[in-house]
Amino acid sequence: MTTAAFLVSAAHKSSGKTTVSLGLARALRHRGEGVHAFKKGPDYIDPIWLARATGRPCYNLDFFTSMPEEIRATFRRGSAGAGVALVEGNKGLFDGMDLHGSDSNAALARLLGLPVVLVVDAQGITRGVAPLLLGYRQFDPALRFAGVILNKVAGPRHEAKLIESIEHHTDLRVLGAVRRFDGARIVEAHLGLVPANEDERAEEKIERLAGLIAEQVDLDALLAVTQAPARPAATMDSPITDIGRGLRIGIARDAAFGFYYADDLDAFAAAGAELVFFDTLADQGLPPVDALFIGGGFPERHLAALAGNAALRGAIREVIEAGTPCYAECGGLMYLSEAIEWRGASHPMVGIIPARAVMHERPQGRGYVQLEELPEAPWPRAEGMPAPRHLRAHEFHYSRLEGLPADARFAYRVRRGAGIGGGRDGYLHHNLLANYAHLRHTADHPWVHRFLAFVRQVRDRH
Repeated sequence: MTTAAFLVSAAHKSSGKTTVSLGLARALRHRGEGVHAFKKGPDYIDPIWLARATGRPCYNLDFFTSMPEEIRATFRRGSAGAGVALVEGNKGLFDGMDLHGSDSNAALARLLGLPVVLVVDAQGITRGVAPLLLGYRQFDPALRFAGVILNKVAGPRHEAKLIESIEHHTDLRVLGAVRRFDGARIVEAHLGLVPANEDERAEEKIERLAGLIAEQVDLDALLAVTQAPARPAATMDSPITDIGRGLRIGIARDAAFGFYYADDLDAFAAAGAELVFFDTLADQGLPPVDALFIGGGFPERHLAALAGNAALRGAIREVIEAGTPCYAECGGLMYLSEAIEWRGASHPMVGIIPARAVMHERPQGRGYVQLEELPEAPWPRAEGMPAPRHLRAHEFHYSRLEGLPADARFAYRVRRGAGIGGGRDGYLHHNLLANYAHLRHTADHPWVHRFLAFVRQVRDRH
């Protein structure tokens, strides 16, 4: 088995690195390589597509929520035994919040010791591609480049001019030139790409991309220049715990709700919990569970089906009112509200949160979040676990809760971000915690273990 590892990045956002990454992942899989994919940043949607392309979970690598050693450990664990480890970057190669680039794609490549495959949007450029690449090459001389994949190339003549300029003026290798096409275009929604779990043609589109990449990218050359040491079998990088032993956690996973970090789900399983998935669009009742986890997604795109499944909505409302622990994030919070209002229509939801989730044309909260835990926060800490100064998370939502009573209780004070509003996030009701922020299970904040400890406490009291 070939062993290769590389990071796919671009000069700027919307260069086509996601479609190239998907095509590479599936094309290499077709060659018999075991491809393990990763995504830089807190994104959920690209990982769903990459997981579909590889047939394996895709893990996020994020400087804001994880320490560098945790990122290394996640990459080490997630790529163990892989034939190819592919990391898709976000935005441009040197983009990030830090002036000095400590959170950039380039910094991630250096941290993991990966060469960069640079995707270049070639629309409207010929000889000018050379100074662009020279600038990227010289900006960080320590960065290793495997080569360049030209994207959105107009035709043979355009391709020839680009390659001639690159080969004459730079020492970068052109690994491929991908022509402009529309047949496998991944449609964008208001939060970015439509997730693969919602796209009925996802498999067809990925196969189409794989065929185009196999035809127009030199995969043999790519593998040859990205050779990496064999990665050993995975080892446990986090403390072993059995806090979830014997607990059944019901998780909503369907076309409406699919935003879950792969390593968060791993943390549930590693703690001994049994994950029981249910479908909010089709299932008429809940399976027997000790707690619920309703993650993010696009419930507004499935309002008729969600509203039409009154039996399940009633079952969820009944168990939460009865005290079953529940954790919900963003789309899950919207689903638990009285109604979701979008485009002039109102659709009834679970009704456990006394407010309406109203969709707006512009984002109501986006980007990284810092939360301060309030005394009302219900999840216990393990003995000796320090309280972090700020919980680091992220949010991206176009909805806002409206009509929430003034005496509503919250788990968090928002130090950075929007949250539910009024500087608060984490609505509390009985044993429900629901927030717009998406948490990430990390050493600094092992929220999965804390949630499981809370679930056990509640179950033991009954």
